[in-house]
Amino acid sequence: MRQRKKNSFRRTGARVGGLGLLLAISCVAQSPVDSQFGDVPEGRIRLAGLEPAEQFRLQTAMQKHDYAAAETLLAAHAQSHPKSQPALLLLADVLFLDGKQLNSVVVLKKAELLSPLDERSRYLLALSYVSLGRRNLAIPELEKLAESHPTDARYPYWLARLLYRKMDLQHALSYAREAVRLNPALAKAHDQLGLCYAALGEADSAIQSYRDAIRLSEEQALHWPWPALNLGTLYFRLDRLPEAEQALNQSLLAEPNFPAAHFRLGQVLEKTGQLDRAILELLKAAELDPTYPEPHYALARIYRRRKDLTAADRELSAFARLREIDNQKGIVRPD
Repeated sequence: MRQRKKNSFRRTGARVGGLGLLLAISCVAQSPVDSQFGDVPEGRIRLAGLEPAEQFRLQTAMQKHDYAAAETLLAAHAQSHPKSQPALLLLADVLFLDGKQLNSVVVLKKAELLSPLDERSRYLLALSYVSLGRRNLAIPELEKLAESHPTDARYPYWLARLLYRKMDLQHALSYAREAVRLNPALAKAHDQLGLCYAALGEADSAIQSYRDAIRLSEEQALHWPWPALNLGTLYFRLDRLPEAEQALNQSLLAEPNFPAAHFRLGQVLEKTGQLDRAILELLKAAELDPTYPEPHYALARIYRRRKDLTAADRELSAFARLREIDNQKGIVRPD
């Protein structure tokens, strides 16, 4: 199956001979995975060689978040200027903002045939691969960036994140440490370092890294719930349940509608015998994310304990249905 997907990906790129056809590619919209790409730099627009009227139309479309209009304009411009790498790079930026990472990859690879990609564009290519779940393609691009920009913490951070997902834990740990060294204020790097330590069984180091990530997140007003969730999860697995509950409430304080934290808190409450509260948290997790399988399994377990077999069977059926959808899409969630 993996080989068939790889061939399909290559065939998709090969089929796109004209940029007009590229806009018809169907792909799942995803949010950009780095805030750096929340907008298109003005310099990018100036370099693309647009006529003043085209530039005005483009800027108007971007201000309205009318990405379809912007893409149509830029695709036509790129087709009429086939040797213009700046035109392709601008189109790739807009496609990425529109959640069309596959389209962005195709355009960036066409641009790379004209000239080596600049730093921003190679990073955009790497993050597009990440969004598409193509870790094996993202890693070499990030390695090139880390080698050519050795003082930028973003690249070892992303390498740590991707290698952690591949369970290459020692290399992931090394990159996470490097990211923290390069930018001690990068909360995500501390959180990733905690994940690596936890996976390697170094609980005390993991706890300290998560606490550092939580502190930095609060100091920077990031409202980022993940490090407190990860800390709560580690405490849960260490059977330190009061500390787990405290950390998970901290996660929900950062983001009250965070399904994973409600789910994990439900597990903690179940384990401490607070079943009514546990049910409320698990129902909240399922309500906030109707695609989330795990809360239904936990609910089924509680209902079975209470001898409510009808409710238990209903939740088990929901879990099986949602888990099958996740498996088909390759989605991995907190367990």
